Amino acid sequence: MTAQLPVRPAEPPETNAAGSRSGHSGVKPPLRVLAPLRETGKLFALGIAVSRAIFRRPFQMREFIEQFWFIASVTILPAALVSIPFGAVIALQVGSLTQQLGAQSFTGGASVLAVIQQASPLIVALLISGAGGSAICADLASRKIREELDAMEVMGVSPIQRLVVPRVLATMFVALLLNGLVSVVGTLGGYFFNVIMQGGTPGAYLSSFSSLAQLPDLYISEVKALIFGFLAGIVAAYRGLNPRGGPKGVGDAVNQSVVITFMMLFFVNMVLTAIYLQIVPAKGS
Repeated sequence: MTAQLPVRPAEPPETNAAGSRSGHSGVKPPLRVLAPLRETGKLFALGIAVSRAIFRRPFQMREFIEQFWFIASVTILPAALVSIPFGAVIALQVGSLTQQLGAQSFTGGASVLAVIQQASPLIVALLISGAGGSAICADLASRKIREELDAMEVMGVSPIQRLVVPRVLATMFVALLLNGLVSVVGTLGGYFFNVIMQGGTPGAYLSSFSSLAQLPDLYISEVKALIFGFLAGIVAAYRGLNPRGGPKGVGDAVNQSVVITFMMLFFVNMVLTAIYLQIVPAKGS
């Protein structure tokens, strides 16, 4: 007759402070709350890493030129076509308002300032994020799920310096140059619709522009375009480096990168505009 070992009673599953069992595979509620903050921190960490890697050698000049040409080729024509109706809408709205107020002579300056300061950098950033940024995100995410980036790290090659830095610099320089094109085309479109459609005076349009506009208005427009290009490139690279769910995650990452960039652009634009209006006084004040 063999002796039976005492049976140990089963222990109840542990519970956390919220009363949920730890045996479940789901994420705890506190972790869900901290997930957006963690993602934001990783995004800022990538931005800092890219900023540092810009000054390291060797610089991937061939990759930079290829990405610059690709982003420029897919954004130049859409930016020129979109800037015409933007300038027209602003000119028509401002012209109608100034006619009601009896200040039609200021139509040119007000409409041109709106195009240069606000519309032009946003148009450039949205097009770069939607066309160039989505392509960057899809390319990096495809490389990630094929484990090409892991293979580069095994060989001692930094994916950030080799792939991310040239793409971010390409988005910045394309945004900087494209902003000038959009400003010129939008201004010409506003001039045409104000003078031809609303019967404005060409001399009054140009004189009001010279009396209200100043050189820092162009500076802040270029600074906005440069910052917006950096943000678009960083967000696209971050989502491309962190896809989820295999091939389906590539499409989700592209959509997320565009949406996140749009949200960040409008917030940063508000902050930069508020700072500019506080630092630079209006002309004639």
